[in-house]
Amino acid sequence: MTRRADRARTLLWGSAALALGLMAAPLYAQDKPKDHADGPAAAYEPSMTTLAEIQVEIPGRKPGDPVMTQEEFQRGTEIYFQRCAGCHGVLRKGATGKALTPDLMREAGFDYVQSFITYGSPAGMPNWGTSGELTEEDVDLMARYVLLDPPQPPEWGMPEMQASWTVVIPPEDRPTQKMNDIDIDNLMSVTLRDAGQIALIDGGTYEIRAVIDTGYAVHISRISASGRYLLVIGRDGLVNMIDLWMENPETVASIKIGIEARSVETSKFEGFEDKYAIAGAYWPPQYVIMDGDTLEPLKIVSTRGMVYDEQTYHPEPRVASILSSHYKPEFIVNVKETGKILMVDYSDLKNLKTTEIESERFLHDGGLDSTHRYFLVAANARNKIAVVDTKESKLTALIDTGGQTPHPGRGANFTHPVYGPVWATSHLGDESVALIGTDPEGHPDHAWKIVDSFYALGGGSLFIKTHPNSQNLYVDATLNPDAEISASVAVFDIAGMGGDPDADPEFATLPIGEWAGIAEGQPRVVQPEFNKQGTEVWFSVWNAKDKESAIVIVDDKTLELKHVIKDPRLITPTGKFNVMNTQKDIY
Repeated sequence: MTRRADRARTLLWGSAALALGLMAAPLYAQDKPKDHADGPAAAYEPSMTTLAEIQVEIPGRKPGDPVMTQEEFQRGTEIYFQRCAGCHGVLRKGATGKALTPDLMREAGFDYVQSFITYGSPAGMPNWGTSGELTEEDVDLMARYVLLDPPQPPEWGMPEMQASWTVVIPPEDRPTQKMNDIDIDNLMSVTLRDAGQIALIDGGTYEIRAVIDTGYAVHISRISASGRYLLVIGRDGLVNMIDLWMENPETVASIKIGIEARSVETSKFEGFEDKYAIAGAYWPPQYVIMDGDTLEPLKIVSTRGMVYDEQTYHPEPRVASILSSHYKPEFIVNVKETGKILMVDYSDLKNLKTTEIESERFLHDGGLDSTHRYFLVAANARNKIAVVDTKESKLTALIDTGGQTPHPGRGANFTHPVYGPVWATSHLGDESVALIGTDPEGHPDHAWKIVDSFYALGGGSLFIKTHPNSQNLYVDATLNPDAEISASVAVFDIAGMGGDPDADPEFATLPIGEWAGIAEGQPRVVQPEFNKQGTEVWFSVWNAKDKESAIVIVDDKTLELKHVIKDPRLITPTGKFNVMNTQKDIY
């Protein structure tokens, strides 16, 4: 066994031991994890949504319920939906985070829950109390709140969607040809998280061409098959369709598809280009297929149902990532809590056909391999990657990554000097990078296996990236507790990965935060994104909303600083999506 393989086994065992330890013993003041971050995950995972604004009533009281006023319960609901629902679920059934149902919380006891909220855990639970994110009074409130039954949020069906749907500019009134001088293929859609906006930045001139109001904390930007329409979805469920042909790109249609959401996509199969759009919601757990020109809601499908392995009912199976197949008129819909990947055939909405693929809980983000035939998605709380053959609509493999909580974004495709075509993921829970072989015909011995695992800068990685024209692999460490690490990026030379199998490949460290020249705050570097040529890599330097942020651009060949974009409008920039790379699924 090589040293790397031995380490992968150690990481797996360490993950299991950690989980058992957290369940077995409470964390008291003297047990505060020394390496736990002061709230970095909180800056990424919570979703300020309209859920927090819903007026709720205390569910029917039971004997032994903690004393809580209606005002306190409303405050607790607001904090929970803002800070906790993204990981633990609206109904507290658990996903990336553990279940927080009243039976489990009462068994743990008030003191344990209060300590856990205060100090967090190395497995990713933010230390809400010691970080200052919550006051002592709020921590006490939340420890009582999770001992009570959760409130049931309202549904969001066709009447609500229809009422929210707006066509700002009808298709017949839109341009019939491109009306601006923007190189649309090289445009970057940049999430301005806390401003509830996106910035459209020219990839050639670095000029901000537009700042457009959107939903809160846009989670993802997607491009229609034609490259004309940009669709973005906020965590509050608001979808904006932006026409990039207009003299000044702007929203031409919008709709609110739920109360909390993460995913949007458009149809890409030949003959269906731009015909449909689809969006998935965290709450209510459902997806909706919409008209591709107007966002008119056409078909809503609930994802409530049975967990694939236990065959028990789950009331909140949230829709995570959605991709469009290049091989069939199908959307690939990942249902987090039930562990099901749905291949939704959109060729006939009246007689909708869906292939249900059992994979693994809890599905999150993923991407296609370099041929666009195979889809790889992280079941991140189970430390696995599921592989689906989109040509056959079947599960191909279920792979243990050997690391803790894979978080690939779309992942990274490149040709390894020894193992051939591979797809890479980094991890939230540790510093490892895992490479999976993706060439069953040319390299059958390596296909759908972890062919290599090695260390990057540190744990807390959110995104990994390369480009067909690049020989570099970039790995961020956004949520690492060390300020210097979270402001830096690891860069691996792909050509140099064919050396000693018992030694980790070396990497260069780019001080992106230092290059940004930001004097205040603790800026974190997130999501490498290439320009259309694959010659530059863009990084978001994400600071607090009341402090300066930036975009740093690096020359891919020399790994030297090329440009820094600073502008008062760049408020908490996070995700960046190049139009061509996103449209063509290049990553």
